[in-house]
Amino acid sequence: MLANNFKKSLLAAKVGLILGTGVSGVAFAEENQTGVNEDVEVIEVRGIRRSLEASLNTKRFATSVVDAVSAEDVGKFPDSDVGEALGRISGVSVGRQFGQGQQVSIRGASAQLTRTLLNGHTVSSTNWYDQQSIDRSFNYSLMPAEMVGGIEVYKSSQADLPEGGVGGVIIVKTRKPLDLDANTVFGSVKFDYGSIAEQWDPEVSGLYSWKNDDETFGALVALARKETEYQRRGTETILAWGGAVAPTVFKQERERTAYNIALQYAPTDEMEFGLNYTGLDLQADNINSSLFLFSQGADAARWIPFGDKYSNGGVDENPVDGPLGNMPECQQVNASNDCVKTTLDAMAGGSWGQTWVRDAEMDSQTIEINGKYTTDNFVIDGRIGTTKSDGGTNFTAAQREGIGQASDFAGVYDATGKIYHVDTAVKSWTRDDFVGDGKLDIPGWSIRSQPNTDEEDFVQGNIKFFVDFGAITSIKTGFSYAEHFVEERTFWPNPRVALNDVDGTASKLYKESQLELSQGMLFPEADYDAMLSRAQNTLGEWELLRSGYGTVEEENFAAYVMAEFSADGIRGNFGLRYISTDAESDFFAVDFDGLAAGKYKEGGSLAGYQAYERTLTTEKGDYNDVLPSVNVVFDLADDLILRTSASQVIARPNYADMFSRQEQTGFNDDLELNEVLSKGSPALKPFKATQADLSIEWYYSDSALLSATYFIKDISNFTTATLIQDQSLGIIDNFGNDNWTLSTKRNAVGGQIRGVELQWQNSFDNGFGYVTNYTFVDADAEGENYADLIPEFSDSSEHTVNLVGFYEADDYTIRAAYNWRSEYMIREGAKFYGNRMHDDYGTLDITATYTLNDYIGFSFEVVNLLEEDSVQYGAASDGASVKNELKNNYPAWSFEGERRIKAGVNFRF
Repeated sequence: MLANNFKKSLLAAKVGLILGTGVSGVAFAEENQTGVNEDVEVIEVRGIRRSLEASLNTKRFATSVVDAVSAEDVGKFPDSDVGEALGRISGVSVGRQFGQGQQVSIRGASAQLTRTLLNGHTVSSTNWYDQQSIDRSFNYSLMPAEMVGGIEVYKSSQADLPEGGVGGVIIVKTRKPLDLDANTVFGSVKFDYGSIAEQWDPEVSGLYSWKNDDETFGALVALARKETEYQRRGTETILAWGGAVAPTVFKQERERTAYNIALQYAPTDEMEFGLNYTGLDLQADNINSSLFLFSQGADAARWIPFGDKYSNGGVDENPVDGPLGNMPECQQVNASNDCVKTTLDAMAGGSWGQTWVRDAEMDSQTIEINGKYTTDNFVIDGRIGTTKSDGGTNFTAAQREGIGQASDFAGVYDATGKIYHVDTAVKSWTRDDFVGDGKLDIPGWSIRSQPNTDEEDFVQGNIKFFVDFGAITSIKTGFSYAEHFVEERTFWPNPRVALNDVDGTASKLYKESQLELSQGMLFPEADYDAMLSRAQNTLGEWELLRSGYGTVEEENFAAYVMAEFSADGIRGNFGLRYISTDAESDFFAVDFDGLAAGKYKEGGSLAGYQAYERTLTTEKGDYNDVLPSVNVVFDLADDLILRTSASQVIARPNYADMFSRQEQTGFNDDLELNEVLSKGSPALKPFKATQADLSIEWYYSDSALLSATYFIKDISNFTTATLIQDQSLGIIDNFGNDNWTLSTKRNAVGGQIRGVELQWQNSFDNGFGYVTNYTFVDADAEGENYADLIPEFSDSSEHTVNLVGFYEADDYTIRAAYNWRSEYMIREGAKFYGNRMHDDYGTLDITATYTLNDYIGFSFEVVNLLEEDSVQYGAASDGASVKNELKNNYPAWSFEGERRIKAGVNFRF
């Protein structure tokens, strides 16, 4: 009771401070719990070499294990993409599922175990894509590089560092007006060209910073806007749907707007106040068109030879002549005797042409007040604020119809490699090739609206006392408290209006132009506005889908005490951090009693959607822990450091795993035996690890480093899913089946991550320089903790390599950077794409700048010069509880690599 009253008192104080925009008794500061030694030497930053020196400086003088990326000047971040810049750091791997660096994993831990903070506090975020789960990760594609002054990556922990990152903590820092010259003006105009979309897209950004002559008050305004037509071509497989292979194209019109307003007031040398407002908006409307090729209508890619006939890979043990008397010729079998390369003389039928249309968006708004008060004996700092994000898929629906003739799709279907290759008789289709009455169907199960909300109110405070207790130089203590709320709602139309509209013809829904799918095929280009309008006109009233509603409410409290010490040749810190979490989740439960009593028998195909209680149920959970940490740095010589670290760290479960709702996926769609009932729990315990580091670092010049680090993470607890197949629930699908997979989130134990990081970088007086690093990670997990039975942690690559070379002259620079990571598991559980292996992936990027004079400069950048493909395949064995395309190295999905070219001009004065 006392603890709860204390938390509520803190929140009440925070709200009062926000409303009054004043500070009384305690000042609040922007510099919160970053953990960097405050005696770090200040470096004048100009050019690539000076930027590297600033980054090395941060690493060298920190007491914990820190790597940094620094902007050499306003608007001169080393990469135009924040995620890509992070990928240059040793031990950091970046996921690029939609063409940009979006999520970051550190030292073999999942990207969902990386905590990202903006200026030391949380930033709310929601996903625009309905096939992505709600987690705690940050989408780096939202943050324009022009607004970033620097990034720090904490790979070890210390007591004053906010908890939440088993992999690590990343702090993104924006600029402050009192740090810049008065009337600083920066602007840039860029054009971005994609090799798949084949068009130039505009991007503009600007910054203005002012301060008075006394340098006691300053204001900064920054704005960035980018419009991009992004296209992704790929090949996807759905074996359960007639052995389907689907060349696809995803086309998205992205509009990203970001803005930052910062105010600073320093009435005296001892006191400082600040206000920071950040807005991140993304409109992400998209279409996704596919041509489904049904290779013989029933798992044809799995047919195997049986004498002079065929057997359906163990699904049908009776040898037959083939469906409709039209068997493929098996050209090649794999080790399991499965036919993986066939020649089809003609398809049993035509193909399905299908287009998904999505109205999708997300935004994030954050405001925080900070302050700092410094005396000779102590420093008090802190912040209060709120952050909120709304987004998701506002509307989505699929529209489809048969297209082409059987003979059009004769050819070779080759699944022998990691990429499924198709070569058909006809490769070009227009809107006139749709068959039947020419009207496209909208399956009722596809129509959804799924808005999400994510918000947090927070307060943080710290006080640091300077002491003289022998080697102990300071004692620091503080607290943080946050109330977090996440809500996901799913709506569906009830009833859905019958489709007999004239606007449903292919000529109304598709343009005369074509888009290129993968495999060199052409498909009519969908008219986004026409498809969206037509789908919306088929609706009755939106009705809340109770299986898709869930909330998570979380109260997080932390308090710490930490001592810093320094003596001859040794420095560091040690401390304890106490964390406490109370969580609850509201949901509608399945009415199993009503199902057993036959209450929903008359519901037909809607029965499964209706079989939920009408009132909310609440489940609760809580946990607390004490996390010790110690960091010791031995200054063996002026240029040689031995660094050691040990700590316990946690990462709270993802929100999607904490939803107690009993969510249906795959129910009443076009795939038989595809139904999944998923349930999470707010009582899940956090991910927890005991970790240690040992490194030797040689700074043999101001811009040179040679280092080696050994690290280990012993994972004592993490979250995974248990899948139980072939369960009867009393809910019958549109095929007449009551066969469900139950997916339940649970805590699992066991697993260890061990690895080595090697770094070597240097800059020479002649302008040349290089940065190289290599990371080896051995991330062993218990295979039975995953449905795929693969004993590896998610997102973990065994090998990661960065090779960067550059040349810098007085008025121009050029840099080549190659980043490569070995294969890694992507796990999305019951979502459509499931658990699969991503093949090794490497990108070569080129950047160049030219400075015309003190005011005007030019930039040029090529990202993914070699157009590396994203290849994903099934790595599970036959005994795994995953779908067939995720087993036995089957080529599940592949997406063509896109080269992006960016050219721009910037000015600064």
